[in-house]
Amino acid sequence: MREDCNPPRRDQQAVSEKQPEDKQTETPEEATVATEDVKATKAPEASEAPDATEAPEATEATEATEATEATEATAKDTPIYAFAEFALPKPLLDAVSDLEFTHCTPIQSAVLPASLADYDVTGQAQTGTGKTAAFLLTILTRLWEDPDTEPRATGSPRALVLAPTRELALQIESDAQDLAKYMDVGIQCVVGGMDFQKQLDRVTGETMHLLIATPGRLIDFINRRKIRLREVDMLVIDEADRMLDMGFIPDVRKIVYQTPHKRQRQTLFFSATFNDDVMRLARSWTLEPEHVVIAPETVATETVTQHFWLISTDKKAHLLAEFLSQAKPPRALIFANRRDATHRLQSYLTKQNIRCESLAGDVPQRKRLSTLNRFKEGDIPYVVATDVAGRGIHVDGVTHVINFDLPEDPEDYVHRIGRTGRAGAEGISISFISEDDAFNLPAIEEYLGHKVVCTQPDQDLSSS
Repeated sequence: MREDCNPPRRDQQAVSEKQPEDKQTETPEEATVATEDVKATKAPEASEAPDATEAPEATEATEATEATEATEATAKDTPIYAFAEFALPKPLLDAVSDLEFTHCTPIQSAVLPASLADYDVTGQAQTGTGKTAAFLLTILTRLWEDPDTEPRATGSPRALVLAPTRELALQIESDAQDLAKYMDVGIQCVVGGMDFQKQLDRVTGETMHLLIATPGRLIDFINRRKIRLREVDMLVIDEADRMLDMGFIPDVRKIVYQTPHKRQRQTLFFSATFNDDVMRLARSWTLEPEHVVIAPETVATETVTQHFWLISTDKKAHLLAEFLSQAKPPRALIFANRRDATHRLQSYLTKQNIRCESLAGDVPQRKRLSTLNRFKEGDIPYVVATDVAGRGIHVDGVTHVINFDLPEDPEDYVHRIGRTGRAGAEGISISFISEDDAFNLPAIEEYLGHKVVCTQPDQDLSSS
Protein backbone atom coordinates (compact mmCIF):
# COMPACT_ATOMS: atom_id res chain seq x y z
CA MET A 1 0.00 0.00 0.00
CA ARG A 2 1.73 3.10 -1.23
CA GLU A 3 0.98 6.67 -0.33
CA ASP A 4 -1.11 7.28 -3.41
CA CYS A 5 -3.62 4.59 -2.42
CA ASN A 6 -6.84 5.75 -0.81
CA PRO A 7 -8.46 3.10 1.40
CA PRO A 8 -12.01 2.46 0.26
CA ARG A 9 -14.71 2.15 2.91
CA ARG A 10 -17.21 -0.65 2.74
CA ASP A 11 -20.88 0.06 2.25
CA GLN A 12 -22.37 0.84 5.64
CA GLN A 13 -25.88 0.36 4.29
CA ALA A 14 -25.32 -3.12 2.91
CA VAL A 15 -26.92 -4.82 5.87
CA SER A 16 -29.49 -3.24 8.15
CA GLU A 17 -28.79 -2.89 11.84
CA LYS A 18 -30.05 -5.71 14.02
CA GLN A 19 -30.21 -6.17 17.72
CA PRO A 20 -27.96 -8.89 19.11
CA GLU A 21 -30.81 -11.24 19.68
CA ASP A 22 -31.85 -10.97 16.02
CA LYS A 23 -28.46 -12.27 14.96
CA GLN A 24 -29.00 -15.41 16.98
CA THR A 25 -31.54 -16.57 14.41
CA GLU A 26 -28.48 -17.76 12.55
CA THR A 27 -27.14 -20.71 14.47
CA PRO A 28 -23.40 -21.18 14.88
CA GLU A 29 -23.55 -24.17 12.58
CA GLU A 30 -25.40 -22.17 9.92
CA ALA A 31 -23.00 -19.29 10.32
CA THR A 32 -20.02 -21.45 9.46
CA VAL A 33 -21.42 -22.39 6.06
CA ALA A 34 -23.35 -19.23 5.16
CA THR A 35 -22.42 -17.72 1.80
CA GLU A 36 -22.04 -13.94 1.77
CA ASP A 37 -22.22 -11.49 -1.11
CA VAL A 38 -18.88 -10.10 -2.13
CA LYS A 39 -17.85 -6.59 -1.10
CA ALA A 40 -19.31 -3.76 -3.09
CA THR A 41 -15.91 -2.11 -3.43
CA LYS A 42 -12.80 -4.06 -4.33
CA ALA A 43 -9.36 -3.22 -5.59
CA PRO A 44 -9.05 -4.10 -9.28
CA GLU A 45 -6.18 -6.48 -8.62
CA ALA A 46 -7.87 -8.45 -5.87
CA SER A 47 -8.71 -12.05 -6.69
CA GLU A 48 -12.27 -13.21 -6.47
CA ALA A 49 -13.12 -15.98 -4.08
CA PRO A 50 -14.63 -19.06 -5.72
CA ASP A 51 -18.39 -19.21 -5.88
CA ALA A 52 -19.58 -21.70 -3.30
CA THR A 53 -22.26 -22.88 -5.69
CA GLU A 54 -19.62 -24.30 -8.04
CA ALA A 55 -18.91 -27.19 -5.70
CA PRO A 56 -22.05 -27.97 -3.69
CA GLU A 57 -20.60 -31.21 -2.48
CA ALA A 58 -17.59 -29.51 -0.87
CA THR A 59 -17.12 -29.75 2.85
CA GLU A 60 -16.88 -26.68 5.10
CA ALA A 61 -13.14 -27.15 5.37
CA THR A 62 -12.78 -27.40 1.61
CA GLU A 63 -14.87 -24.28 1.04
CA ALA A 64 -12.81 -22.36 3.57
CA THR A 65 -9.58 -23.46 1.95
CA GLU A 66 -10.81 -22.46 -1.51
CA ALA A 67 -11.93 -19.07 -0.22
CA THR A 68 -8.44 -18.20 0.92
CA GLU A 69 -6.20 -19.86 -1.61
CA ALA A 70 -6.94 -17.27 -4.30
CA THR A 71 -5.49 -14.41 -2.28
CA GLU A 72 -2.77 -16.23 -0.41
CA ALA A 73 0.53 -14.48 0.10
CA THR A 74 3.67 -15.82 1.71
CA ALA A 75 6.76 -14.24 3.16
CA LYS A 76 8.74 -15.35 0.08
CA ASP A 77 6.34 -13.50 -2.22
CA THR A 78 6.17 -10.31 -0.20
CA PRO A 79 8.61 -7.43 -0.59
CA ILE A 80 9.79 -5.85 2.64
CA TYR A 81 8.52 -2.29 2.87
CA ALA A 82 9.77 0.59 4.95
CA PHE A 83 7.11 2.04 7.23
CA ALA A 84 7.62 5.38 5.49
CA GLU A 85 6.29 3.85 2.25
CA PHE A 86 2.82 3.51 3.75
CA ALA A 87 0.31 6.33 4.04
CA LEU A 88 0.51 6.26 7.83
CA PRO A 89 -0.43 9.39 9.79
CA LYS A 90 2.53 11.47 10.92
CA PRO A 91 1.86 10.82 14.65
CA LEU A 92 2.10 7.09 13.93
CA LEU A 93 5.27 7.45 11.91
CA ASP A 94 6.80 9.51 14.72
CA ALA A 95 5.91 6.81 17.27
CA VAL A 96 7.33 4.08 15.02
CA SER A 97 10.52 6.12 14.69
CA ASP A 98 10.74 6.49 18.47
CA LEU A 99 10.61 2.70 18.71
CA GLU A 100 13.51 2.59 16.23
CA PHE A 101 11.55 0.58 13.69
CA THR A 102 12.35 1.39 10.06
CA HIS A 103 11.28 -1.64 8.01
CA CYS A 104 8.33 -3.99 8.32
CA THR A 105 8.56 -7.63 9.24
CA PRO A 106 7.31 -10.05 6.56
CA ILE A 107 3.83 -10.30 8.04
CA GLN A 108 3.55 -6.53 8.36
CA SER A 109 4.59 -6.10 4.73
CA ALA A 110 2.01 -8.68 3.68
CA VAL A 111 -0.87 -7.54 5.90
CA LEU A 112 -0.70 -3.74 5.77
CA PRO A 113 -1.41 -3.23 2.03
CA ALA A 114 -4.70 -5.10 2.42
CA SER A 115 -5.67 -3.98 5.92
CA LEU A 116 -4.98 -0.29 5.26
CA ALA A 117 -7.24 -0.58 2.20
CA ASP A 118 -10.05 -1.79 4.47
CA TYR A 119 -9.98 -5.44 3.42
CA ASP A 120 -10.41 -8.33 5.80
CA VAL A 121 -7.27 -10.34 6.46
CA THR A 122 -6.64 -13.84 7.74
CA GLY A 123 -3.05 -14.25 8.82
CA GLN A 124 -1.15 -17.39 9.70
CA ALA A 125 1.81 -16.39 11.82
CA GLN A 126 3.50 -17.30 15.05
CA THR A 127 3.82 -15.08 18.10
CA GLY A 128 6.76 -12.75 17.71
CA THR A 129 6.44 -12.10 13.97
CA GLY A 130 5.09 -8.56 14.36
CA LYS A 131 1.40 -9.19 13.72
CA THR A 132 0.38 -7.10 16.75
CA ALA A 133 1.90 -3.97 15.23
CA ALA A 134 0.24 -4.80 11.90
CA PHE A 135 -3.27 -4.72 13.26
CA LEU A 136 -2.61 -1.84 15.68
CA LEU A 137 -1.24 0.34 12.89
CA THR A 138 -4.36 -0.46 10.87
CA ILE A 139 -6.69 0.44 13.73
CA LEU A 140 -4.89 3.65 14.68
CA THR A 141 -4.71 4.79 11.06
CA ARG A 142 -8.47 4.37 10.69
CA LEU A 143 -9.15 6.24 13.93
CA TRP A 144 -6.97 9.10 12.71
CA GLU A 145 -8.35 9.27 9.17
CA ASP A 146 -11.98 8.81 10.15
CA PRO A 147 -12.35 10.49 13.56
CA ASP A 148 -15.55 10.71 15.57
CA THR A 149 -17.67 13.72 14.68
CA GLU A 150 -19.31 13.74 18.12
CA PRO A 151 -18.06 12.83 21.61
CA ARG A 152 -17.99 9.06 22.01
CA ALA A 153 -20.31 7.49 24.56
CA THR A 154 -18.54 5.58 27.32
CA GLY A 155 -18.36 1.83 26.91
CA SER A 156 -18.82 1.96 23.14
CA PRO A 157 -15.55 1.22 21.30
CA ARG A 158 -14.92 1.51 17.58
CA ALA A 159 -12.19 -1.12 17.57
CA LEU A 160 -12.11 -4.40 19.47
CA VAL A 161 -9.16 -6.77 19.90
CA LEU A 162 -9.82 -10.19 21.44
CA ALA A 163 -6.90 -12.13 22.93
CA PRO A 164 -6.90 -15.54 24.65
CA THR A 165 -4.81 -14.70 27.72
CA ARG A 166 -4.49 -11.83 30.18
CA GLU A 167 -0.78 -11.49 29.54
CA LEU A 168 -1.20 -11.21 25.81
CA ALA A 169 -4.03 -8.68 26.16
CA LEU A 170 -1.95 -6.52 28.48
CA GLN A 171 1.01 -6.72 26.12
CA ILE A 172 -1.19 -5.58 23.22
CA GLU A 173 -2.42 -2.69 25.36
CA SER A 174 1.17 -1.70 26.12
CA ASP A 175 2.10 -1.83 22.43
CA ALA A 176 -0.99 0.23 21.54
CA GLN A 177 -0.06 2.90 24.08
CA ASP A 178 3.45 3.11 22.60
CA LEU A 179 2.14 3.51 19.05
CA ALA A 180 -0.61 5.98 19.99
CA LYS A 181 1.60 8.18 22.18
CA TYR A 182 1.13 11.19 19.88
CA MET A 183 -2.58 10.58 19.28
CA ASP A 184 -5.67 11.36 21.33
CA VAL A 185 -7.01 7.82 21.45
CA GLY A 186 -8.83 6.20 24.37
CA ILE A 187 -7.33 2.75 24.89
CA GLN A 188 -8.77 0.40 27.50
CA CYS A 189 -8.16 -3.19 28.49
CA VAL A 190 -10.53 -5.51 30.36
CA VAL A 191 -9.21 -8.90 31.48
CA GLY A 192 -10.05 -11.44 34.12
CA GLY A 193 -8.04 -11.88 37.29
CA MET A 194 -7.68 -8.15 37.92
CA ASP A 195 -9.68 -5.68 40.00
CA PHE A 196 -13.15 -5.58 38.43
CA GLN A 197 -14.18 -2.30 40.06
CA LYS A 198 -11.12 -0.47 38.74
CA GLN A 199 -11.86 -1.72 35.25
CA LEU A 200 -15.52 -0.75 35.65
CA ASP A 201 -14.57 2.77 36.74
CA ARG A 202 -12.45 3.18 33.60
CA VAL A 203 -15.11 1.74 31.30
CA THR A 204 -17.81 4.03 32.67
CA GLY A 205 -15.65 7.10 33.17
CA GLU A 206 -13.20 7.28 30.25
CA THR A 207 -13.51 7.48 26.49
CA MET A 208 -12.93 4.17 24.74
CA HIS A 209 -11.92 4.11 21.10
CA LEU A 210 -9.92 0.87 21.23
CA LEU A 211 -10.84 -1.98 23.56
CA ILE A 212 -8.54 -4.96 24.17
CA ALA A 213 -10.16 -7.81 26.06
CA THR A 214 -10.18 -11.46 27.01
CA PRO A 215 -13.51 -13.15 26.15
CA GLY A 216 -14.74 -14.05 29.62
CA ARG A 217 -14.33 -10.63 31.20
CA LEU A 218 -15.80 -8.89 28.14
CA ILE A 219 -18.90 -11.10 28.30
CA ASP A 220 -19.28 -10.05 31.93
CA PHE A 221 -19.25 -6.36 30.99
CA ILE A 222 -21.66 -6.96 28.10
CA ASN A 223 -24.11 -8.81 30.34
CA ARG A 224 -23.99 -5.90 32.80
CA ARG A 225 -24.71 -3.53 29.88
CA LYS A 226 -21.52 -1.58 30.57
CA ILE A 227 -19.96 -2.26 27.18
CA ARG A 228 -21.82 -2.10 23.87
CA LEU A 229 -20.35 -3.31 20.60
CA ARG A 230 -22.86 -1.94 18.09
CA GLU A 231 -20.38 0.71 16.86
CA VAL A 232 -17.41 -1.62 16.35
CA ASP A 233 -16.17 -1.22 12.80
CA MET A 234 -12.80 -2.94 13.36
CA LEU A 235 -12.55 -6.39 14.93
CA VAL A 236 -9.32 -8.30 15.59
CA ILE A 237 -9.31 -11.92 16.73
CA ASP A 238 -5.79 -12.84 17.80
CA GLU A 239 -4.44 -16.37 18.24
CA ALA A 240 -7.67 -18.07 17.22
CA ASP A 241 -6.08 -21.51 17.55
CA ARG A 242 -5.36 -20.83 21.20
CA MET A 243 -8.94 -19.61 21.65
CA LEU A 244 -10.06 -23.00 20.40
CA ASP A 245 -7.63 -24.91 22.60
CA MET A 246 -8.77 -23.02 25.70
CA GLY A 247 -12.49 -23.48 25.00
CA PHE A 248 -13.24 -19.79 24.41
CA ILE A 249 -14.96 -20.06 21.04
CA PRO A 250 -18.56 -20.07 22.42
CA ASP A 251 -17.81 -16.80 24.22
CA VAL A 252 -16.06 -15.37 21.18
CA ARG A 253 -19.05 -16.29 19.01
CA LYS A 254 -21.39 -14.47 21.40
CA ILE A 255 -19.15 -11.41 21.25
CA VAL A 256 -18.94 -11.42 17.46
CA TYR A 257 -22.74 -11.58 17.28
CA GLN A 258 -22.87 -8.36 19.32
CA THR A 259 -20.87 -6.47 16.69
CA PRO A 260 -22.22 -5.23 13.34
CA HIS A 261 -22.45 -7.67 10.45
CA LYS A 262 -19.15 -8.57 8.82
CA ARG A 263 -20.10 -6.45 5.79
CA GLN A 264 -20.23 -3.44 8.11
CA ARG A 265 -16.90 -4.01 9.85
CA GLN A 266 -13.33 -4.88 9.00
CA THR A 267 -12.13 -8.13 10.52
CA LEU A 268 -8.52 -9.19 10.99
CA PHE A 269 -8.18 -12.83 12.02
CA PHE A 270 -4.85 -14.30 13.13
CA SER A 271 -3.86 -17.83 14.07
CA ALA A 272 -0.63 -19.79 14.30
CA THR A 273 -2.31 -22.65 12.43
CA PHE A 274 -5.26 -22.95 10.08
CA ASN A 275 -6.70 -26.40 10.65
CA ASP A 276 -10.26 -27.25 9.62
CA ASP A 277 -11.83 -25.78 12.77
CA VAL A 278 -9.91 -22.52 12.50
CA MET A 279 -10.75 -22.26 8.81
CA ARG A 280 -14.46 -22.59 9.56
CA LEU A 281 -14.25 -19.74 12.05
CA ALA A 282 -12.26 -17.58 9.66
CA ARG A 283 -14.76 -18.08 6.88
CA SER A 284 -17.71 -17.40 9.18
CA TRP A 285 -16.37 -14.13 10.56
CA THR A 286 -14.53 -12.56 7.60
CA LEU A 287 -15.58 -11.41 4.16
CA GLU A 288 -13.36 -12.40 1.22
CA PRO A 289 -10.17 -12.00 3.22
CA GLU A 290 -6.66 -11.66 1.94
CA HIS A 291 -4.88 -14.71 3.33
CA VAL A 292 -1.28 -14.26 4.48
CA VAL A 293 0.98 -17.13 5.48
CA ILE A 294 4.28 -16.74 7.30
CA ALA A 295 5.94 -20.13 7.55
CA PRO A 296 6.60 -21.13 11.16
CA GLU A 297 9.96 -22.65 10.39
CA THR A 298 11.16 -19.21 9.33
CA VAL A 299 10.61 -18.01 12.87
CA ALA A 300 12.17 -21.08 14.36
CA THR A 301 15.41 -21.37 12.46
CA GLU A 302 16.70 -18.12 11.09
CA THR A 303 17.76 -16.30 14.26
CA VAL A 304 17.71 -19.04 16.91
CA THR A 305 20.53 -21.57 17.39
CA GLN A 306 18.89 -24.76 18.59
CA HIS A 307 20.53 -27.33 20.88
CA PHE A 308 19.12 -30.69 21.98
CA TRP A 309 20.77 -32.22 25.04
CA LEU A 310 20.36 -35.87 25.98
CA ILE A 311 19.84 -36.25 29.71
CA SER A 312 18.07 -38.68 32.04
CA THR A 313 14.87 -37.45 33.68
CA ASP A 314 16.24 -37.51 37.22
CA LYS A 315 19.20 -35.31 36.28
CA LYS A 316 17.36 -32.57 34.37
CA ALA A 317 16.93 -30.20 37.31
CA HIS A 318 20.57 -30.57 38.33
CA LEU A 319 21.74 -29.94 34.76
CA LEU A 320 19.61 -26.81 34.52
CA ALA A 321 20.94 -25.41 37.79
CA GLU A 322 24.54 -26.07 36.74
CA PHE A 323 24.03 -24.44 33.36
CA LEU A 324 22.46 -21.31 34.85
CA SER A 325 25.16 -21.08 37.50
CA GLN A 326 28.09 -21.54 35.12
CA ALA A 327 26.92 -19.98 31.85
CA LYS A 328 24.94 -17.19 33.54
CA PRO A 329 22.74 -16.33 30.55
CA PRO A 330 21.58 -12.72 30.91
CA ARG A 331 17.86 -13.44 30.50
CA ALA A 332 16.24 -16.85 30.02
CA LEU A 333 12.75 -18.31 29.76
CA ILE A 334 12.43 -21.87 31.01
CA PHE A 335 9.41 -23.91 29.90
CA ALA A 336 7.80 -26.85 31.65
CA ASN A 337 4.68 -28.68 30.53
CA ARG A 338 2.74 -28.62 33.82
CA ARG A 339 1.92 -26.03 36.45
CA ASP A 340 3.18 -28.19 39.30
CA ALA A 341 6.45 -28.74 37.42
CA THR A 342 7.04 -24.98 37.14
CA HIS A 343 6.58 -24.53 40.88
CA ARG A 344 8.82 -27.47 41.81
CA LEU A 345 11.51 -26.27 39.43
CA GLN A 346 11.33 -22.68 40.68
CA SER A 347 11.61 -23.90 44.27
CA TYR A 348 14.60 -26.11 43.43
CA LEU A 349 16.44 -23.34 41.59
CA THR A 350 15.80 -20.90 44.42
CA LYS A 351 17.38 -23.36 46.87
CA GLN A 352 20.42 -23.39 44.58
CA ASN A 353 20.65 -19.59 45.01
CA ILE A 354 19.39 -18.92 41.48
CA ARG A 355 16.98 -16.02 41.30
CA CYS A 356 13.87 -16.94 39.37
CA GLU A 357 10.08 -16.87 39.50
CA SER A 358 7.31 -19.01 38.03
CA LEU A 359 4.48 -18.03 35.68
CA ALA A 360 1.55 -20.42 35.50
CA GLY A 361 -2.22 -20.24 35.36
CA ASP A 362 -2.67 -20.85 39.08
CA VAL A 363 -0.43 -17.94 40.11
CA PRO A 364 -2.52 -14.93 41.26
CA GLN A 365 -2.82 -12.36 38.52
CA ARG A 366 -1.25 -9.55 40.53
CA LYS A 367 1.82 -11.66 41.18
CA ARG A 368 1.99 -12.73 37.53
CA LEU A 369 2.02 -9.11 36.41
CA SER A 370 4.62 -8.21 39.01
CA THR A 371 6.82 -11.11 37.92
CA LEU A 372 6.47 -10.17 34.26
CA ASN A 373 7.34 -6.52 34.93
CA ARG A 374 10.38 -7.48 37.01
CA PHE A 375 11.49 -9.82 34.24
CA LYS A 376 11.16 -7.05 31.65
CA GLU A 377 13.14 -4.66 33.85
CA GLY A 378 15.89 -7.23 34.41
CA ASP A 379 15.29 -7.57 38.14
CA ILE A 380 14.58 -11.28 37.64
CA PRO A 381 16.90 -12.99 35.17
CA TYR A 382 14.98 -16.27 34.85
CA VAL A 383 11.31 -17.22 34.63
CA VAL A 384 9.87 -20.73 34.61
CA ALA A 385 6.60 -20.76 32.66
CA THR A 386 3.93 -22.94 31.09
CA ASP A 387 2.90 -22.47 27.47
CA VAL A 388 -0.26 -20.53 28.33
CA ALA A 389 1.62 -18.04 30.48
CA GLY A 390 4.47 -17.87 27.99
CA ARG A 391 2.18 -16.72 25.18
CA GLY A 392 1.93 -13.30 26.77
CA ILE A 393 5.66 -12.80 27.26
CA HIS A 394 7.03 -10.31 24.74
CA VAL A 395 10.28 -9.24 26.34
CA ASP A 396 13.19 -7.78 24.45
CA GLY A 397 16.56 -9.22 25.25
CA VAL A 398 15.62 -12.81 26.05
CA THR A 399 18.88 -14.55 25.19
CA HIS A 400 17.94 -18.14 25.97
CA VAL A 401 14.86 -20.34 25.86
CA ILE A 402 15.24 -23.62 27.73
CA ASN A 403 12.77 -26.43 27.20
CA PHE A 404 13.01 -28.27 30.49
CA ASP A 405 10.20 -30.43 29.12
CA LEU A 406 9.79 -30.93 25.40
CA PRO A 407 6.25 -29.93 24.40
CA GLU A 408 3.88 -32.53 22.99
CA ASP A 409 2.64 -30.13 20.31
CA PRO A 410 5.36 -29.15 17.82
CA GLU A 411 3.69 -25.79 17.29
CA ASP A 412 4.28 -25.02 20.96
CA TYR A 413 7.97 -25.70 20.41
CA VAL A 414 8.07 -22.98 17.76
CA HIS A 415 6.09 -20.60 19.97
CA ARG A 416 8.53 -21.18 22.81
CA ILE A 417 11.78 -20.64 20.98
CA GLY A 418 10.23 -17.62 19.24
CA ARG A 419 10.55 -15.79 22.60
CA THR A 420 14.24 -15.33 21.74
CA GLY A 421 15.91 -14.24 18.53
CA ARG A 422 13.38 -11.42 18.12
CA ALA A 423 13.67 -8.31 15.97
CA GLY A 424 16.71 -9.66 14.15
CA ALA A 425 18.66 -10.47 17.31
CA GLU A 426 20.28 -13.86 17.75
CA GLY A 427 19.05 -16.27 20.38
CA ILE A 428 19.76 -19.73 21.77
CA SER A 429 17.35 -22.52 22.59
CA ILE A 430 18.29 -25.57 24.63
CA SER A 431 15.93 -28.54 24.83
CA PHE A 432 16.41 -31.33 27.37
CA ILE A 433 15.73 -34.71 25.77
CA SER A 434 15.02 -37.39 28.35
CA GLU A 435 13.53 -40.81 27.77
CA ASP A 436 10.08 -39.24 28.17
CA ASP A 437 10.77 -36.23 25.97
CA ALA A 438 12.09 -38.39 23.14
CA PHE A 439 8.56 -39.45 22.21
CA ASN A 440 7.77 -35.85 21.24
CA LEU A 441 10.85 -35.33 19.10
CA PRO A 442 9.71 -36.95 15.80
CA ALA A 443 6.69 -34.63 15.55
CA ILE A 444 8.93 -31.60 16.06
CA GLU A 445 11.33 -32.84 13.38
CA GLU A 446 8.47 -33.31 10.95
CA TYR A 447 7.13 -29.84 11.74
CA LEU A 448 10.53 -28.22 11.20
CA GLY A 449 11.14 -30.25 8.06
CA HIS A 450 14.49 -31.71 9.09
CA LYS A 451 16.15 -34.04 11.56
CA VAL A 452 17.70 -32.53 14.67
CA VAL A 453 21.03 -33.51 16.19
CA CYS A 454 20.95 -34.57 19.83
CA THR A 455 24.18 -34.24 21.78
CA GLN A 456 25.45 -34.79 25.27
CA PRO A 457 25.76 -31.65 27.39
CA ASP A 458 29.22 -30.38 28.20
CA GLN A 459 31.11 -32.76 30.44
CA ASP A 460 31.61 -30.06 33.06
CA LEU A 461 27.87 -29.62 33.36
CA SER A 462 26.80 -33.23 33.34
CA SER A 463 29.40 -34.44 35.82
CA SER A 464 29.52 -31.59 38.32
